[in-house]
Amino acid sequence: MNKNKRKIRVLVVDDSIVFRETLARQIAQDPLLEVVATASDPYMARDKILEFEPDVMTLDVEMPRMSGIEFLKRLIPQYPIPVVVVSAVSQSVFDALNAGAVDFVTKPDPRSGRGVEAFISELIVKIKIASTAKVAAQKGNTIMVSSNQGSGLVKQNCIIAIGASTGGTEAIERVLKGFPANMPGTVIVQHMPPVFTALFAARLNSSCNVEVKEAKTGDMVLPGRVLIAPGDYHMRVKKVNTNYMVECFQGEKVNGHCPAVDVLFYSVAEHAGRNAIGVILTGMGNDGASGLLALRKSGANTLGQDERSSVVYGMPKAAFTIGAVQEQVSLDLIPRKIYSLVDSRR
Repeated sequence: MNKNKRKIRVLVVDDSIVFRETLARQIAQDPLLEVVATASDPYMARDKILEFEPDVMTLDVEMPRMSGIEFLKRLIPQYPIPVVVVSAVSQSVFDALNAGAVDFVTKPDPRSGRGVEAFISELIVKIKIASTAKVAAQKGNTIMVSSNQGSGLVKQNCIIAIGASTGGTEAIERVLKGFPANMPGTVIVQHMPPVFTALFAARLNSSCNVEVKEAKTGDMVLPGRVLIAPGDYHMRVKKVNTNYMVECFQGEKVNGHCPAVDVLFYSVAEHAGRNAIGVILTGMGNDGASGLLALRKSGANTLGQDERSSVVYGMPKAAFTIGAVQEQVSLDLIPRKIYSLVDSRR
């Protein structure tokens, strides 16, 4: 490690003294991290933030005196600190992300076979990623596609493919909420563990004009439908006559991920080509960059989220750097830009 490089300062917030001290001890073993303080509730955490000015905070969702979600709603507008939520499996994770958290890690669960060591390793990785995040980038208003913007008709046999990672749950929600009900079939890879992808899809389905579901093999990519790759499964698209179908399968991680954006993008490039639109959103790393380049070379239109609106400008930057992105677009404008590309009058 570069001796001149300052360690990432971490505040650990959890109401369980045993879990809190375990987290603090394990996190501090990483040479790039330093636990500067711990807190048992949001009120103590607020004081610690003022005193120690941490770079990242880990936050339990369920706590006494004030929930982690309520704390986030009050905290982020005043102190835009990157937060990694620690939670059991529940919809509250998405409430926390909506309130301003950058990412989440699920608590160890002996029933799932996921132990403390795997949990700590994942948490440490996400703390490091969170330290690079721009919390304020999550705010903004998506410009909806108005009914009079286009002809009301979209191109046939068109497919939209979207990839995202850190910050992607909120970015995807904002994009899909801007979609009208007649949008072409859309396929999405968001780096997310099992169970949460189904919860995420259900949450979006209840708030968007389009149908959103966790994908399964055999699902058709239909107008007005969005398919989200299930956690721990890659997803690829195949052409069946004049339509598209998805196939979900388990396999080795690609670019460190399963599902991987590149797996989806390469399949869309192969089977849809110029009838596709590829979109790369916020996230750390380079997953999706080479796949997006393949899409562009196949004749597809390709978009990348711009740096200003990205929580983590990693994946979009990697794709832009290698020439995979035709146009960089602010998150707020992406739905309208996609619609302009699928308008049947073009």
